[in-house]
Amino acid sequence: MDHRELLFSIVYNMLGTVADTEDVLQETWLAWSTRHRATDATPVQNPRAYLVRVCTNLAIARRSAMRRSRETYVGPWLPEPLLATADTAADTVERKESLTMAMLVVLETLSPLERVVFVLHDVFGFAHGEIAEMLDRSPAAVRQLAVRARRHIRARRPHTTSRPNIGTEVAERLMAATLGGDLTALLEALAPEVTLWTDSGGRGVAKSLEPVHGRDRVAAVLMAIAADPRPTRLSIDYRYVAGDPCALIFSEGRPFAVVVIELAPETNQVTAIYSITNPDKISEIR
Repeated sequence: MDHRELLFSIVYNMLGTVADTEDVLQETWLAWSTRHRATDATPVQNPRAYLVRVCTNLAIARRSAMRRSRETYVGPWLPEPLLATADTAADTVERKESLTMAMLVVLETLSPLERVVFVLHDVFGFAHGEIAEMLDRSPAAVRQLAVRARRHIRARRPHTTSRPNIGTEVAERLMAATLGGDLTALLEALAPEVTLWTDSGGRGVAKSLEPVHGRDRVAAVLMAIAADPRPTRLSIDYRYVAGDPCALIFSEGRPFAVVVIELAPETNQVTAIYSITNPDKISEIR
């Protein structure tokens, strides 16, 4: 399907999971194929606009269903991590355009319509008029949704930095301090206002069912993790998720956890940690 990478990126930034994104793309392809084969259908003048409209509306419907299912999700829900490849020049569009983990977490608090308007306009540059046609709403209504979304995001948007060399160094120090039980080094790595999210979905390792705020409390949770029996044949690879440094932890060669961090721009201390151990979200990581 033409424009697949663009469609993947739009839908992923609306839904936050690869499986749901692929499902929406499959439904979009079926809709396109049906339209293309129909002998009495009006020819599509702009396939790109048509495909974006179809996948956007399918994603809105899927998003509403996902929000209902989150009511029974165990603990915090985090987006599925999309890893950057070793060769960033060869990264596909969907990985380059993916929002940071922090931004995706903020977008979770928007309504489906606010989220789609923000993603289409602020991330991908679609005009308000184009979005209005896709959503069958007036341009004025779309502009109002955009204003509400931006206001909400400005109030919660993290101010972080992502310098590759520094990010990897800090991730390495954080993991060494945690796994080595070095409380002093751990406290030095954490910013006073740091927040820890642990997403296990009730199936992976997790230490808190709510976000943990503050350096001392986060350090206590991480030290408790270090005190637990560790997975066997542990190995760690350091990569990036949409510009954020992360540590990929493997046990017996299988994914055990993905730990994404954010850094304060002035101090390079860790301001946020997103730990994902839900097997459904990390099992395909290599």
